[in-house]
Amino acid sequence: MERSVKRLVEDREKRREENIGKYIEQLSDESTPYRLRAAEALGRCADPRAVEPLIAALHDLENEVRWVAAQALGRLRDPRAVEPILPLLADPDRWTRRGAAWSLGELGDPRAVEPLLPLLADKKKDVRTAAADALGKLRDPRAASALSAALEGEEEPEVRTAIRRALREITCEAGL
Repeated sequence: MERSVKRLVEDREKRREENIGKYIEQLSDESTPYRLRAAEALGRCADPRAVEPLIAALHDLENEVRWVAAQALGRLRDPRAVEPILPLLADPDRWTRRGAAWSLGELGDPRAVEPLLPLLADKKKDVRTAAADALGKLRDPRAASALSAALEGEEEPEVRTAIRRALREITCEAGL
C-alpha cells in the first residue's frame, strides 16, 4: 500500500514538472490564447522557474498577455519581478497598468512606492483604485501625503474608498 502511494506521488510530481515545462514553452506560442493560458497557469504553479519566462512575457505585443503575466508574477511574489514590472506602470494599455499596480502591491517591495504615485491621477478609475490598493498593501508612510491629496480631488466613490483604505493601512502601520 505504502509503495503505491509513493508511486502515485512520484507520478503526480512528474506530470507537474512536465506541465510547467509545457506552459513555459507555450509562453512563446504564436497563439495568444495559448500564451494567456500559460501565463495564468504559471502564476498558479508556485514554481520559481516560472519567474524568468513570465518576466519575458511582460514584453509581449498583446496587451492582455502583458496584463496576465504581470498578475501571475504578483501571485508568485518573487522579488525578481519588481524591476521588470515597474515600466508597465506607464504602459498605454489601462489593463496592463492596472495589473502592474496590483502585482507591485502583492510583491510588497518599497521600491514600488514612488513609481505608483503618478497612477493616483490616472484617467481610468480602475487604475487609480489599483494604485491606491497597492500603496495600502505597501504600508509605506511616503505615500500618505500623495494619497491624502488624491482623496481631496477624487470624485469617484470607488476610488475614494480605496484611498481611504490605503490611508488606514499606512497610518495604522506607522502608528500615526
